[in-house]
Amino acid sequence: MPLPLLIAVQFLTRLPIRLPGLPPAEAVGRSVLWYPAVGLLLGALLSLIAWLSAAGGVFLQAALVLAGWVILTGGLHLDGLADMVDAWIGGFGDRERTLAIMKDPACGPMGVLALLLTLLLKWSALVVLLPHAPAGLWLAPLAGRLALPWLLLTTPYVRPGGLGDLLSRHLPRTALKGVLLLGAIGMVLLPQGVTALLVTAMVALLVRRALRQRLGGTTGDTAGALLELAESGVLVALALSLG
Repeated sequence: MPLPLLIAVQFLTRLPIRLPGLPPAEAVGRSVLWYPAVGLLLGALLSLIAWLSAAGGVFLQAALVLAGWVILTGGLHLDGLADMVDAWIGGFGDRERTLAIMKDPACGPMGVLALLLTLLLKWSALVVLLPHAPAGLWLAPLAGRLALPWLLLTTPYVRPGGLGDLLSRHLPRTALKGVLLLGAIGMVLLPQGVTALLVTAMVALLVRRALRQRLGGTTGDTAGALLELAESGVLVALALSLG
C-alpha cells in the first residue's frame, strides 16, 4: 500500500496501522489525497456492521452502526466539534479568546451538549435510512472526507505548528483538486448522491464563511468539526428526503 494511504488510514481511523517512525512531511501532505478513499473504506465497514446486526431490529442496528462509527474513527472529529462549539460560544466573538479555548483539552457543557445532539441526530437518521436507503452509510463518510480536504485547500491555516499546519503547508494542491472532483462525481453516482453533494457543499461553505469571519482561517479542531457537521447534515437530509 502507498505510504500516504497508510498515513491517512492511521490518522483518520483506529484500524491497526502502525508506521515505524515519523513519515516525511511530503508524504503527510499527500495523505490528504487519500481521505475520500478512507471515507469509502469506512462506508464499507459500516455497511458490514449494518448487515451483521440487521437481525436485531432497526433501533439496535442503528445503535451498533453508530457505535462502530465512533470506535472506528476514535471519536477524533467529535472531539474537534466539541472544542469548536465550546470556543465559539465562550469566545464571545473574540478571535484570540476563541483560539485559546479551543486549545484547552477540557470539554465544557456546550461541547458535551453538541456531542449529544450530534449523536442523537445521527442515530435518528440511521433509524430512518437503514431499512430503505443504506447508501447513506457510504455517502456520509465520503462527504465528510471531501469537505475536510476542501477546507484545507481553500482556507488559510491560522495556528502554527502541529499536524494541521504540516498538512496545509505540504498539500499537493493541483492533485487535490482532481481528487475532490472525482469524489464529487463518485457521490453523484450513488443513490441520493446529488442531495448529499448539495448538502455537503452548503454546510462546507457556511462553516468556511463563519471561520473566516471569526478566526480568519481554519484549525485542526474546526476542520474536524466540519467533517462531523457534513456527515450529520447528509444523514439528516437523506432521511428527510425519504419522507
